[in-house]
Amino acid sequence: MKQDAEIVACPNGPLLVRGEFTITNSEGEVIETNRRTVALCRCGASAIKPFCDGSHKVTRFQTEPPDPREQEFRFQ
Repeated sequence: MKQDAEIVACPNGPLLVRGEFTITNSEGEVIETNRRTVALCRCGASAIKPFCDGSHKVTRFQTEPPDPREQEFRFQ
C-alpha cells in the first residue's frame, strides 16, 4: 500500500518529509534519497543542500510561531 507523503515543519529547524516522494533539482533531475524520511534545509546554511546537516542550530535559525489555524499538509 502506498503511503502518502507527509511534510512537517520543525520549529526552528528543517522540513521533515516522510512517505513516498521524489525530490528533483531545478533542472528536473531526481535527487536520490534511499530513505523514507528526509530532513530538508530551511535555513540555507547546510553544506549538503537540499538536505539538513544541523547548521540551523549554529546559525540560530528561527521560524515564525505556527498559526494555530493551519494543520499539517499532506500531499498525494
